[in-house]
Amino acid sequence: MEIRVRFAPSPTGPLHIGGARSALFNYLWAHHNKGKFIVRSEDTDLERSSRESEQNILEALRWLNIQWDEGIEAGGEYGPYRQTDRLDLYRDYTKKLFDSGHAYYCYCSEEELEQERQTLSAKGETPRYRGKCRHLTTEQRTVLEAEGRKPVVRFHVPEAQAIHVNDQVRGDVVFDSDGIGDYVIVKSDGIPTYNFAVVVDDVTMKITHVVRGEEHLSNTPRQVLIYQALGLPVPEFAHVSLILNTEGGKMSKRDGDTAVLDYKQKGYLPEAIVNFIAMLGWAPMGEEEFYTLDELTEVFTLDRVSKSPAVFDVQKLNYINSHYIKEAAPERLAELALPFVGEMGILPQGERSDQQQQWFIGFIEAISEKLSHMAEVKDFVHYFHGAVPMEPVGEALEVLKGEQVPGVLKLFGDKVQEIELLSETTVKVLLKQITKELKLGGKLVYMPIRVALTGQMHGPELYAIIPLLGRENVLKRLEVTEKRSLG
Repeated sequence: MEIRVRFAPSPTGPLHIGGARSALFNYLWAHHNKGKFIVRSEDTDLERSSRESEQNILEALRWLNIQWDEGIEAGGEYGPYRQTDRLDLYRDYTKKLFDSGHAYYCYCSEEELEQERQTLSAKGETPRYRGKCRHLTTEQRTVLEAEGRKPVVRFHVPEAQAIHVNDQVRGDVVFDSDGIGDYVIVKSDGIPTYNFAVVVDDVTMKITHVVRGEEHLSNTPRQVLIYQALGLPVPEFAHVSLILNTEGGKMSKRDGDTAVLDYKQKGYLPEAIVNFIAMLGWAPMGEEEFYTLDELTEVFTLDRVSKSPAVFDVQKLNYINSHYIKEAAPERLAELALPFVGEMGILPQGERSDQQQQWFIGFIEAISEKLSHMAEVKDFVHYFHGAVPMEPVGEALEVLKGEQVPGVLKLFGDKVQEIELLSETTVKVLLKQITKELKLGGKLVYMPIRVALTGQMHGPELYAIIPLLGRENVLKRLEVTEKRSLG
């Protein structure tokens, strides 16, 4: 049997982390088993669905390199892949349920339904629809329609039935049909509801496994009943745990961006996002933390998916992303960093000279070890660019008051003027010469130079800062520092 799985988002907003994880798990499970991964669109929420949201979802999947084998834009023999293009198909299956006695028209008004909910709640019972319209005669229906009532279609839920869901993550989950009530499968405007449309789609697209978030577990018995009513085999289910924040609550913006492309905008690497979300609710066999998409495909199995909620920890994400930044080529990082440096007006967004590009690559190489995502490059520009250092305060200001400082800065400035080429190698030699000539320990030399050039006591290596600043800016920064000291 060919494994066939799907990711079926509602295009009512951008792709979020939870959706991306569902897509990834489906992709990994399909490709681990040499199966097919399908992407389709559940766009029957006509008011909120949009093609813009659909495109955002597809763009985010492509950015993560989660490619689909069939579906929207890819095509396939089981299309169309948007629900609004499949309405005739839903009508055919609705008729099958009518013909078999599993569906009926319901004319109850919202007021009548609310009254029923209140009555059941007052008795301490679960609010549900108890089948008031199940046995309406043709004459009764004609009268109700003459009143202008537009019916919905409800599914006739059997009484006193234990509904078993064989979940590959949670084991055998049992639901009582008496707690469900007859539910709507087609709205009064003819649009199918989620629980009906998803079954028709999965049946006609030959889906074998449904891997999705835990929030859908409560929908599953309704879907199982429809499979049974149609006399069709039920797919295997796997409901993946919720994603919580570090405090155990529902994720929100303050816990980290929830939309996938927000991370692209901040300069995260897609392979880091994939690695991170793979670990949200799934655990590999060993202790390895870092996996490429191909490696994940090789080792992913549903039996390693946890029942316990996953925790979205942005510090863990930054740790993983920093690993991939260190592994990436400086040229690639430079392209990712360009929008952020461009915001500061330091480099042109279009064509750059060889000298500008060389400076930019050197800048990235000097700071890549310190970055958790590429937007942070803005925090380091001041070390390497411009004629004026940040103004030192606190301990940094005290460093410049050392009695040896004027001599250190004077000798440093003289040697910078004399040296033919400023490079990492020549700067290292230059700094050692100063310590030797002045007979001072390294800290008494390096720290004043660092503060004079940057205004700070910590940061990238001096031998990286000085060549990138260039002779002219180094001498100007020394001059600014001297004036500040005199002032």
